[in-house]
Amino acid sequence: MYFFIIVFLLYWNFFNKTIKLRNIFLLFSNCFFYAWWNWKFLFLLILNIVLVYVLGIKIEKAKNEKLKKIFLTIGLAQGLGTLFYCKYFNFFISSFIDVFGLKDNLPWTPLNIILPLGISFYTFRSIGYLLDVYNEKIEPEKNILIFANFVSFFPTIISGPIDKANKLIPQLKHISTFNYELAVKGTKQILWGLFKKMVIADGCSDYVNIVFNNSASLPSSSLWIGLFYYTIQIYMDFSGYSDIAIGVSKLLGFRVARNFNYPYFSQNIADYWKRWHISLTSWLTEYIFTPISIELRDWGNKAVILGIILTFLSSGLWHGANWTFVLWGLLNGLYFIPLIIAGKMNKKKKFNSNNFFPTPKEFFSMLSTFLLVMITNVFFRADSVKLAFVYLKGLFSYSIFKYPTTGFDFLMLFLILITMIFEWSQKDKEFALESLNIKYKPIRWGIYMILFFSLFQFFDQPEREFIYFKF
Repeated sequence: MYFFIIVFLLYWNFFNKTIKLRNIFLLFSNCFFYAWWNWKFLFLLILNIVLVYVLGIKIEKAKNEKLKKIFLTIGLAQGLGTLFYCKYFNFFISSFIDVFGLKDNLPWTPLNIILPLGISFYTFRSIGYLLDVYNEKIEPEKNILIFANFVSFFPTIISGPIDKANKLIPQLKHISTFNYELAVKGTKQILWGLFKKMVIADGCSDYVNIVFNNSASLPSSSLWIGLFYYTIQIYMDFSGYSDIAIGVSKLLGFRVARNFNYPYFSQNIADYWKRWHISLTSWLTEYIFTPISIELRDWGNKAVILGIILTFLSSGLWHGANWTFVLWGLLNGLYFIPLIIAGKMNKKKKFNSNNFFPTPKEFFSMLSTFLLVMITNVFFRADSVKLAFVYLKGLFSYSIFKYPTTGFDFLMLFLILITMIFEWSQKDKEFALESLNIKYKPIRWGIYMILFFSLFQFFDQPEREFIYFKF
């Protein structure tokens, strides 16, 4: 927080006079922010920036298609190769040894590899840039200062959103004046994000940890409550971070990609994935699903199903080097099959805007989708496939009728309910505090003050990092 306050004051008072000066200061801020975590990995980020910058220009200037593909392949190999080594090397070697029963003949100790912060996010941003240059959707950026800021933009480098070059780079090329209205929206979005993270997500975490760490000995009722809390926790945690990142960007005069659109109000799984982690879903759709479905278009629905399955398997692996994430991705892909067969995958779901309350059909669709998401979250949260199936087995047992044996925080349940109702009432806005339709100013400011002072109730709690920092 202190870092951003200093950057904000210097940015608008001293370093926003010219494009070059602004971008030099912004790049210094980006590097300082990243190096504060681990300065050694800053060199890896710089290497990625320089290589992708050079390759983008080489691809444009290449005289034939073969040479363009060589430069693209170098870029993909560097990005995916680094990501594979840092994130997946131990996982695949261990899996290979286990599958072929080589433990006795091939003793191997996993390497102590530290996962660089944000590597999944800036790698996908860089790969998307190279693919767009290769496909001639954009021209390569010739100014390395601007390109470096695009890749390393500090509000979004750790956990997104994953911005596309054609959205962020043009903003880096033009000087901006302080926009009071945009800054107010950014401040309100940061406040809402902090509330979701510190009050709701962190408030759920202790209960979630207790339940998942003792799932074999708890009744079904406790497991369902724990799973509900985790489903709320991961949304409030990640969307909270996205709100903070987007709000910070607005305070600096930048508009970055929206990452969440009230996903728990979705009416089917396809609708859900258009609303959840939007920047990643869009990236996977554009660079994995679409090429597969076009290449195999003669297969009809089979091509769509295969494309969806492979896309979600990629999403699962992107999230982590564990078979639980692979099964999580596979299960999400399988959920799409009934929609594809029925021809409803791309149909937009809109609510009846004339009524505040959802219709019975809308409510049932939202509830059933939410339950599907909850079930898949068992694999997302469990430490192993075995523990995931132990949890699932416990969910569907007669002990669901027993009173929960773990402590149940009714205050937290009340806060969750109020927060979701509040988001529902603002579901046509970018975020819940964007435009409160309350004409009486003291009530509106009263809501802001309640949210603000509620944060202080959690300042003395143990620090909990954002869930997506580990991805």
